[in-house]
Amino acid sequence: MREAKSSQTTRQRVADRLRTEAMAAGAIAREFEVETSTAVSHVEHIARSLEHTDEELLVAPPTCRDCGFDDFDDLLNRPGRCPECKSESVEEPAFRID
Repeated sequence: MREAKSSQTTRQRVADRLRTEAMAAGAIAREFEVETSTAVSHVEHIARSLEHTDEELLVAPPTCRDCGFDDFDDLLNRPGRCPECKSESVEEPAFRID
């Protein structure tokens, strides 16, 4: 089984992983040993490649751990702080393919 996975690109392996569980960009970056920005780029590309399929990329938005705010403009990137309460305790968005 290991050899079959090695023939897949990182992006294909990320997509396969997102089909089994939701993951944040930071977790994707750690698991696949890439930069977080590269993980986000993979997710963006995966979303585009799913446009003409029966699958879709679901995004759990970033959420402030202090006040619960989750109406951020950019759903893919983790904001530096909450615009509502100014807390820097903001959870990353999580991605899943359904």
